[in-house]
Amino acid sequence: MCELYSKQDTLELRRKHIGPSCKVFFAEDPIKIVQAQRQYMFDERGDRYLDCINNVAHEVVKAAVKQMELLNTNSRFLHDNIVEYARRLVATLPEELSVCYFTNSGSEANDLALRLARQFRDHQDVITLDHAYHGHLSSLIEISPYKFRKGKDVKKAFVHVAPTPDTYRGKYREDHADPASAYADEVKEIIKEAHNNGRKIAAFIAESMQSCGGQIIPPAGYFQKVAEYVHRAGGVFIADEVQVGFGRVGKHFWSFQMHGEDFVPDIVTMGKPMGNGHPMACVVTTKEIAEAFSSSGMEYFNTYGGNPVSSAVGLAVLNIIENEDLQGNAIRVGDYLTKLLNKQKAKHTLIGEIRGIGLFIGIDLVKDRQKRTPATEEAQHIIYKMKEKRVLLSADGPHRNVLKIKPPMCFTEEDAKFMVDQLDEILTVLEEGIGAQSESVISENAPCRAKMPNEAHSLEWLDDGTLDPRENPSRKRNGLCTDKHSLLSKKLKT
Repeated sequence: MCELYSKQDTLELRRKHIGPSCKVFFAEDPIKIVQAQRQYMFDERGDRYLDCINNVAHEVVKAAVKQMELLNTNSRFLHDNIVEYARRLVATLPEELSVCYFTNSGSEANDLALRLARQFRDHQDVITLDHAYHGHLSSLIEISPYKFRKGKDVKKAFVHVAPTPDTYRGKYREDHADPASAYADEVKEIIKEAHNNGRKIAAFIAESMQSCGGQIIPPAGYFQKVAEYVHRAGGVFIADEVQVGFGRVGKHFWSFQMHGEDFVPDIVTMGKPMGNGHPMACVVTTKEIAEAFSSSGMEYFNTYGGNPVSSAVGLAVLNIIENEDLQGNAIRVGDYLTKLLNKQKAKHTLIGEIRGIGLFIGIDLVKDRQKRTPATEEAQHIIYKMKEKRVLLSADGPHRNVLKIKPPMCFTEEDAKFMVDQLDEILTVLEEGIGAQSESVISENAPCRAKMPNEAHSLEWLDDGTLDPRENPSRKRNGLCTDKHSLLSKKLKT
């Protein structure tokens, strides 16, 4: 590929002309990607990186080129591609979900889903999960605590935030007798309070597995109970499959299906992998909700939604998922990867939990397994060190301490082994450094000291910046330190 600019020139032009709120990966040393094939990406020097985070991709090119050479137009004309794609798409869903609205992005899809929900019963309020992210439009920032809690926006009165159903770090954990019911009862209470204040619930919206919130998989039975309460209140259940759909969980085509046949959302949104990076997305709903939307008298039309090229791309993606058995691959490789990671958990104390299904996995890093203290700085250190080893990972969650693994679905067992081997090396060095620093500070017969000795500065993975001398009394017992990680007040190199 012919490059127009050097990497540095590209970076400077991006800073000058692209909105600064759109951050690049590895901001201190970003990668300039010029080509990709399957699960590999290549920079301008030809260096190959193993992609473990690009959940946008499925492999497709020829279908787009072939259709683009013939025709591309809007969906007001009859064309076989859009109807064939709609037919194929709804065949993967429960029978009730039969009407498609095609859009160009997951944000457009979720925005339209809110319109459908509000029109259905003429209710306005929305229940969302804490740490959720549903898109970048204003209507979606309002229901995305992942975003509005970080900015200057305040929660709107029509938005109600329910606790994330996280059984590792949340309010009700794995030792609770029935965490699904406990978390669902929180939603029930929100509905009750909203009604007491004269408000009406239009929708509950949730990713089938929460991604930005830290790779959270709700406990079995949670969605069924929430749907029951929401329906009783006259609202609808919106399942956001934008990041987690199209076979990523392996055993099912859609992630919500792993919750059982007795759970069927009223609206499903999808995007990202739908077009292998080509901008396309969709809302699928019931005939009843679609007819209520149509009866409003306001026509819904999207110039590029469902155009012949996009539909051809979508059909090609469905074909490849089936022909290359990518769902089966997600099961086989996902199970193998999870097994390897659990072995690492047994070896490395920084790993608090491995959670996931198929090719959707999170590694929750902790400073202390008992307290489950998030290892945020360590997570950032690891993703940069992995990048040096040509493996691309990212960290997310409320504390940005969860390593996200959402690779292209053609990811192989060899890729999984390579990734875990690199992670093992980095964790080993990191934990040896933590141990060495702790030994230089902790004496079994001496109380904790607020400052670390100068020798600690020699560790390569530590920054040589200013120390934070503050102590946390809750981490002492009889005057002695009980948490060696609490001494690492200096930030790790990233």
